[in-house]
Amino acid sequence: MKRCPWGGTVTLTCRVAESDNSSLQWSNTAQQTLYFGEKRALRDNRIQLHFSSSVELSIDIGEVQLSDEGEYTCSLFTMPVRTARATVTVLGVPAKPQMSGFENAVPEGGVVTLTCTSTGSKPAASLRWYKGNQELEGHTELVESIPDELTSNVSSKLTLEVSRGDNNELITCAVVHPSLAPGDKRSEEALRVLYSPDVQILPESHLPREGEKFCLQCLGNGNPEPAEYKWDKKDEVLPPQAKVDGAHLCFESLNKSDNGVYLCYADNGIGNSQGEFTLLVQDPTAMSTSSGVDHAVIGGVVAVIVFILLCLLIVLGRYLIRHKGTYLTHEAKGSDDAPDADTAIINAEGGHSGAEDKKEYFI
Repeated sequence: MKRCPWGGTVTLTCRVAESDNSSLQWSNTAQQTLYFGEKRALRDNRIQLHFSSSVELSIDIGEVQLSDEGEYTCSLFTMPVRTARATVTVLGVPAKPQMSGFENAVPEGGVVTLTCTSTGSKPAASLRWYKGNQELEGHTELVESIPDELTSNVSSKLTLEVSRGDNNELITCAVVHPSLAPGDKRSEEALRVLYSPDVQILPESHLPREGEKFCLQCLGNGNPEPAEYKWDKKDEVLPPQAKVDGAHLCFESLNKSDNGVYLCYADNGIGNSQGEFTLLVQDPTAMSTSSGVDHAVIGGVVAVIVFILLCLLIVLGRYLIRHKGTYLTHEAKGSDDAPDADTAIINAEGGHSGAEDKKEYFI
């Protein structure tokens, strides 16, 4: 059996063990002669001679159509005539899958039904669903046969309950078919999930000091982004010097009376949420933890340098003391015959040689 995708090329080969000078012939499914030896019998430019000899006849059928499917006959004209048959199966190449169901965003916790359809496959293709790299199980596939075209249209449905983590997650529909390599034809779409905001308040500085300007920013992570922000102070009203500008709350000059818990409410139409921040104003001279760490490092480096210098001074002092002691010893050794200290040292260093000069030998 020969399998060939629609539009491809199939080669039919007929061989005999020994040649008796008889001719080989290929005929199509309608028993029309295609080639008789090297001679073309049917005027169809899609059919070409591939190879011919006394023991082999091979032909190529190009741009294969679904109508080319069937049984082909090779005949060897001997007495009696001998025949062999080859079945050609034409694969209908499925179209790229079309996906639907992504038109509208889905609220968090809702259910979405997606549909994937591919046309023109023969035999009927299979469809597979993926979320990222994870394969999902779709509903039973619907196969619709097209009698006039001998092909099938296939479709599959996938039902998902979505969460906020599924927002912008890619859903893929892939076609599986003998005419395709894995992943050849696939389509993907991103899910859109609507969810209420998560609120977080970020301070401009981690060391709010009295008398300085200070701002808080309210971040609302939601889909869609929050369109409305509201600021409040827990169990109190906002201080008069606190200025609200949408997602920002600013103090021109902090005062310890501003201490307290500040609340931010964010609303995006899907839902609302709140975040809180505890403000504790520090003295104007307060230093940040990172600054204290820096000073500790600098102090450690200075201490190491001082220690090294002290060690050098001790070594240098010991060297000078030992050098001075050697100087005095040499001076004492040569002081008997020397007019000054320097001459005494020179005499001391050369004292041994001088003693040898003064030796007398008696024969």
